[in-house]
Amino acid sequence: MFVDYAKITIQSGNGGDGAISFRREKYVAAGGPDGGDGGRGGDIYFRVDKDMNTLIDFKYKKKFKAENGQNGSGARCYGKSGEDLYIDVPLGTVIKDSATSRVIADLSTPEQVELVLKGGKGGKGNAHFATSTRQAPRFAIDGEKGEEKELILELKLLADVGLIGFPNVGKSTLLSMVTAATPKIADYHFTTLEPNLGVVKTKTGNSFVIADIPGIIEGASEGTGLGLQFLRHIERTRLLLHVIDVSGSEGRNPLQDFNTINAELKKYSEKLSKRKQIIVANKADVITDEALYQELEKEAKKQNIEIYKISAATKQGVDELMERVEQVLRELPKENTIVEVEEKKIYTLEEEKKGFEVEKLDKKYVVVGKTAERIIGRINIDDNESMYYFQKMMENSGINEELKRKGIQEGDIVQIGDLEFEWYE
Repeated sequence: MFVDYAKITIQSGNGGDGAISFRREKYVAAGGPDGGDGGRGGDIYFRVDKDMNTLIDFKYKKKFKAENGQNGSGARCYGKSGEDLYIDVPLGTVIKDSATSRVIADLSTPEQVELVLKGGKGGKGNAHFATSTRQAPRFAIDGEKGEEKELILELKLLADVGLIGFPNVGKSTLLSMVTAATPKIADYHFTTLEPNLGVVKTKTGNSFVIADIPGIIEGASEGTGLGLQFLRHIERTRLLLHVIDVSGSEGRNPLQDFNTINAELKKYSEKLSKRKQIIVANKADVITDEALYQELEKEAKKQNIEIYKISAATKQGVDELMERVEQVLRELPKENTIVEVEEKKIYTLEEEKKGFEVEKLDKKYVVVGKTAERIIGRINIDDNESMYYFQKMMENSGINEELKRKGIQEGDIVQIGDLEFEWYE
């Protein structure tokens, strides 16, 4: 079964908590702090597996979680870091954030590995905070929680040439004639229910990959039939062979078919509609009305598009077509056809510098965000030294400055997580 779309949830590992511990040693204050740091949570990576051809594995398993880091312990023992999780996908897989549709990673290179979600940092043990003036800190830092994200995986086949056109115009027959591929061929619509790939080996010893893209009909860009499901596969191609039945045997109008398919490409992607295209006028051996071909040829010249008259069934003109395809591919630049205009750019995992937001609710100021969560996880409200450290972190992080900018007054309530306290300068 060919599966080219999946929605999964991934969760990176939690960081282990730092330990509060004191060793027993003569002449050392309070026994001396020796709490070790917690281990970091496992990261999540995606990597290309050359032996995978479909996303079917994600049809049955939809949740992936990296290992948590272990907590620190006494005697400065550090917690073990969580194991990183590697998720294998086929070459050509695009990974998007389900909530924003932003592209997180595009695995289009063999053996490519991409970090998609970082694990939580390990917390610091109390030994980490010992100074000449603070010899017995009774606080430690909890580990950061891992992140959870819902992802969309889309497989976009990597091919140099894409065969497009209505069903039953001879795309599969042409593919079988020029490659070793053996697609299902029959005289009825929608014989091809999944993309087929083949490698064309030219007389010069070069080769290129050609793909039969099925299911493109009128309304495909709006989800009619199987078109929307397969249109994404055309995005990877550098050259389109637009196969058209010019025989008139089924009462089709070649020019109308040509315009209809191009209209669907434009609706789906403006960039895709401008891709280099060659018209393949197929079934030339059984033409019933030569005027149909002449009308199409006239339109091709008008739009400055090359047209080749062939018969895939008898191989008439096929060799000449493939020679021209090889020449065109040599001339075409290998531009990035992966990230389309509407997808903007590949999103990176760089953290925002601010890392927090302050929202005013009546006389309460609620602070949310990763920075705030990290600070609140580092304090022990029953320890004065820990609270001094908390105030220092509030100042250094910029939260105090933001609270003042929002108009906080003495006596107002500040809430960070489950902690509420009155504000005083």
